[in-house]
This record gives sequence, C-alpha cells and structure tokens, in this order.
Amino acid sequence: MSNSTARSKFSLGEAEPANGQSELRQRLTANLHRSPAGDGNTPASVGSNGGPLLSPEALEIAHSLRDDGISVPVLSGTVRLFDLGIIFAGAAAAIIIDPNGFQAGWQMAAVIAAALLFSLVFFQAVDAYQVSTMRQGLAQVGRVAAGLTLMFGVFAILRTTTGVGASLSQFWLGAWYAMALTGLICLRLGVFLCVRHWISIGRLERRAVIVGGGSAAADLIHELEAQADNDIRICGIFDDRANDRSPPVVAGYPKLGNINALVEFARRARIDMLIVCIPLRAEKRVLELLRTLWVLPVDIRLSAHTDKVRFRNRGASFIGAVPFVDVVEKPIADWDMVGKRIFDVVFASLALVALTPVMIAAAIAIKLDSKGPVLFRQKRFGFNNEIIEILKFRSMYTEMADPHAKKVVTRNDPRVTKVGRFIRKTSIDELPQLFNVLTGRLSLVGPRPHAVNAHTDNRTWDEVVDGYFARHKVKPGVTGWAQINGWRGEVDTPEKIQKRVECDVYYIENWSILFDLKILVLTPFRLLNTENAY
Repeated sequence: MSNSTARSKFSLGEAEPANGQSELRQRLTANLHRSPAGDGNTPASVGSNGGPLLSPEALEIAHSLRDDGISVPVLSGTVRLFDLGIIFAGAAAAIIIDPNGFQAGWQMAAVIAAALLFSLVFFQAVDAYQVSTMRQGLAQVGRVAAGLTLMFGVFAILRTTTGVGASLSQFWLGAWYAMALTGLICLRLGVFLCVRHWISIGRLERRAVIVGGGSAAADLIHELEAQADNDIRICGIFDDRANDRSPPVVAGYPKLGNINALVEFARRARIDMLIVCIPLRAEKRVLELLRTLWVLPVDIRLSAHTDKVRFRNRGASFIGAVPFVDVVEKPIADWDMVGKRIFDVVFASLALVALTPVMIAAAIAIKLDSKGPVLFRQKRFGFNNEIIEILKFRSMYTEMADPHAKKVVTRNDPRVTKVGRFIRKTSIDELPQLFNVLTGRLSLVGPRPHAVNAHTDNRTWDEVVDGYFARHKVKPGVTGWAQINGWRGEVDTPEKIQKRVECDVYYIENWSILFDLKILVLTPFRLLNTENAY
C-alpha cells in the first residue's frame, strides 16, 4: 500500500498516520476476505425499522461511527470568542492593579474595542483558526503571540506618532500585554491538547462515503489523499454493481454494500457527506441515486474530477484542488445548530415556567377523570429515523391506550376520556414534550414526530408519500409549519399526510431562527382551529 493510501484522514494535513483509519481499513479488508457478506451484495443483518440488511463489516464500521463529531466552524468560532474574552479580561485585570487605571475614561474603552477588532484581524491573518494550526503546540502559540505583539506594536507606533492614547498609563499597557499573552498561551495549549485528542478519537473530521466504485473511485481517493489540508475520512464504498464491474476493495477501502444498504448504514452511523463518484454524463443513474439518497441528513456531492469540468469557486466546492458539485447540503448545521439549540432551551424554559399551572391542573384533571398514569409514552421517529420516546398527557383510557398508533383517533372516539377530548383539542396534551425539548430529543419547532407504525388506508406513511423520510433530516418539533397551515389532527387520507410532508420539507429548506420565531408566535392562534383535533 502506498504512503498516500495509508495516510489517514485523521491527519488533517500532517504526514503522521493516525491509527483509527488505517486500523479500520485493515480490519474491514481482512474481514472481507473471510466473510461471504463481503461482496457488498449479500447482506447479513436485519436493518432498523424493517429496512435493508447490512453485512457484519458494515455494522461494525457503523457502530464505530456513532459518536457525535465536532463542527470545525463551531470550534474555530468558539476559540475566537475565548481569544477575545482573554484579551478583554487582561485589560480589565490591568485596570484593577494599575493605581491610575480608571482615569482614562472613554479613551481606554475605545482602545480596548479597537484592540479586540485588530486582534481578530491579525490572528486570522496568521491562520490561528485553522485546524491544521490548532493541532500544533508551539507553532500555534508562536502565531498567536506574534499576532498579539503586532497589535500592540501598531498601537505603540500610533501612540508615538499621532498622540492617540497618550494619556493611557504605560504600566497599564504593559500589564495588559503580559496578562493577555499569558492567558492566550494557556488557552492555546489547552486547545492543542483538545484538538489532538479529538483527532485521535475521530471526532474532528468530515466522514464521507463513496457512492460508486471501480477505477473512478480509486482515482478520486488518491486525489483526496494527496491534498495536504483535507479533513475527509473515507468510511467505505457502496455500489450497486457486481464485483466483476466494481471490485470488492478499491484503493484499500472495502465495498460495504449496495445503495439500499447505504441508506440503512447512514441511519446507524454519523456520516457527514456522500460523494457520488459517477460521471455526470450518466444522468439517469445519477438521478436514480439522488432520488434514493436525498432523504438523508448529509451533504451530497457529485465528484466532477472524472469529467474534467472547470468550475469557478462560487459554482462548486473544492477539497484541495478536487472539484465537487454540491447537490444537497446538510440542513441546520454548525452555528445554525448551536443557535437553534439555544433558541429551544430558552423558549422551552420560559414556556415551562409560564405553563406550569396549566400542566398541574391538567395532571389533576386526568387523575380524577380516569384510572392510570398521568403521562403517556410513545415511540416515534426522531432525527435521521432514530426511534425516540416522547411524553404526552394521557388522553385515553389506560386499558384502551394505543402506544403503537395502530388505529388513528377519530371524532367521538370511545377510547378518549372526557378530559382527553379537551386537552387534545387545545393541544394541552402536548405540553410535556417541552421536557423532551430540554433533553434534546425534540426541537421546539420542526416537523411533528409521527408514531413509528402510523398508517393510512392500511399503508404506512412512508409507503403513502414518496420521500417521506426526508422530513427526518432535522429534529422533530413540538409545533411546526404543517400545523400552522392547518394540517393537524386526524390523518385519514393520503392527501393529508402528503400536505404535511410538503410543509415539513418546505420548512427544512427555508429554515431560519426568524422562521422558528414566526411559527412559535402563530402557534397559539392556530390552535383556535380545532376542526381536525379530536
């Protein structure tokens, strides 16, 4: 095996190999030769939710990739915030120890603000926020120290030549520089240790699966591995073609199954990207693949390296010098995910405080109305088809409860209690789901979580609606765009579930914090329409 092939994507631009990828490739390749399932076309294990089967090799790698990754934009943004915090804290601490520290007034405030701005500019200029830099110890400290020194040097020149900040104490400036430098060195050494650890356990990477094998996939893998600052980790290859057209091992990576198995694999593992390595001229086959894969919450890119197509940077994405056509982007990722989580926690907490009296009254009424527990638990589909358990106030008689949702609730349903009819019409039964929001299983706004076995006309909803599982590309929500548009309550016709899915996909494709806020504000008013709520 060549050096370029043996180098792991854990390396993030350094020549040293990482054990995770090389051990994984060796283990899977070894298993491939001793297991009849290794041809990628003979699955050996039942998939989730009755889905496709996976080979033992695919199950093994999927299990090893279940941990959550760390977003590079979020990591670099967080380090920026800590850098600014340390520089500001150094200025404040220097003011406290300087006997004349509080006498400069607005000039001191202006200098601190300018210092924070220029620090960001200089740190960015020296590549202090690149992962390849943050994984280096002394080199990282040297760049940060150079950026900070350059910032103070520029201020010193301005102070001498123009008199700007001449009234500021030299003691304060010196103490500020010393404290900020010490703090930044300590911070960056901590960043160095954390980044090295995250790289070693495979959390700081983009995990990719190659769709399509043969020589085209081999060429792509070699080109990717030749890129110095590439953070892609290839986790396997999936291809519908038989072994005579698509070898079981390509460039040292095993073929783990066909395209249907890939969907199940991506449900079980945390995959960030699917790279479709099929010539763009094979339009029909590409469209068939995309029709199957678009429901997954991952980036989907078409490799353009085999077609020798020239792109401008704004027309395609690049990994090093290798061009890709961006077909589907992972929704609500990186800082969007952080912002949505903060939104959920803040507003869910406020809602719980405001609605606690209503929830207590509902619990008492349920207990007095019929025997049984106050809360009802039900299995539903969550993010990426994960099965989650949600909480609701019990609205049915305990002996008639339907946790598997085999029969939809209809008007005047005898299974529903007197109190149950009221809390279902007013959606009070949904309020315990706020606790699911705080635990992270649900979002406050998103596609409503449907029961696992929900069906219409004796067909499950994924059979009724083509692309139904695309609504699971984001976390489900307590309320959503479909409910705002009147699609709540009984689902007794294919059209109703079709409309729900259309609204859910529209929400995913047009998401923003303001959109979430709009839905949240409109929800109480839309609840006044109880036409389909039984």
